[in-house]
Amino acid sequence: MTSLEAVAERAARSAFAYRFHRRHRSEAARLLATIEADRGPLPGAVAQQCDDWAGDVLGWRGYAPWLRVYAAVAGRFREGWIPDNYYGRVVLPAVQGPYGEVSKLKPLSRRLLQSDLIADVAYWVNGGLYGRDLQHLDRADLAAALFDGADRAVFKSDDSIQGAGVRVLHRSTFDPAALATLPSGVFQSWVEQHPVLAAVTPDSVATVRVTTAVTDDGNASVRAAYLRFGRAADTHVRSDSHVRVAVGTTDGRLAAEGFTPRWTTVAAHPDSGAGFAGLTVPGFAACTGAVLELHRRMPFARCVGWDLTVDAGGHPVVLEWNAGHNDIKFSEATQGPCFADMGWERLWRRGRTIPAQRGPGD
Repeated sequence: MTSLEAVAERAARSAFAYRFHRRHRSEAARLLATIEADRGPLPGAVAQQCDDWAGDVLGWRGYAPWLRVYAAVAGRFREGWIPDNYYGRVVLPAVQGPYGEVSKLKPLSRRLLQSDLIADVAYWVNGGLYGRDLQHLDRADLAAALFDGADRAVFKSDDSIQGAGVRVLHRSTFDPAALATLPSGVFQSWVEQHPVLAAVTPDSVATVRVTTAVTDDGNASVRAAYLRFGRAADTHVRSDSHVRVAVGTTDGRLAAEGFTPRWTTVAAHPDSGAGFAGLTVPGFAACTGAVLELHRRMPFARCVGWDLTVDAGGHPVVLEWNAGHNDIKFSEATQGPCFADMGWERLWRRGRTIPAQRGPGD
């Protein structure tokens, strides 16, 4: 690489980092404003603790905005929190590397994880149609496979995030000829959810996000959990409209309050009116046991967010795994610090990853 190319590469990395941190700073400021409007202003002394922790422990005060959001939700500062932009720029390169990106290629999940708990039925990849065991599948046979016992099914495109790229398919209108218009992705069976979940959100399938992490000695453990409920106008859970409720990692009990996408609090689902206090995720122990076993089969990505639901019989069904920039900020704010024993706050000192890049004015 010539010196000019090296300069250009450094400039490109710096520009990317600046945009990355600016986006996080803007999102954190927006959420903090709505949280303070809901709960009252963050005390100055607590804000100062966030700033000091970011600068003294994490090496840069540019990580403080997310700490302030967490503190506004928790009502106080807690040592050990991992800001979301620190997680993305420092932690993930060290604990995931390129292995986390594999989770974006959804047709690979069942083959990599070797589990029948995954709801996959068929795959559409690069113009080819394949069954669950990767054998060629005729288009004429797809409908029978998809709608076996249900009138609905789901298609998820590769790299779909936050509910985007998800299509709910209906037996009455499904046309195999339309495959040519789809990107590569996975077809999954429709899950009739447990009555406890259906009572809260009958129009879309509620999902449980369980976050697990693998320590340096190879042990996998549950770090956080929350339940995502869709809204009445949606066919599936979407990040721009869902309601999230923290879930106890040992007993599966829901918190008394949920959060809207703006992080304002609600005690009941806005559409069904069902309250959260006193509810427990059905089959929660089976859910956590399942994802821990799956993470042991794929330990290279050290922190994974697993999305599951629970069927009518109380059995876990794995919908997808997220090992890229999986969401930790909601769990850090409501249940954290979730990773205080991992030593992640020291990663920036070890030279194991690219240090955070400052932008103008930071």
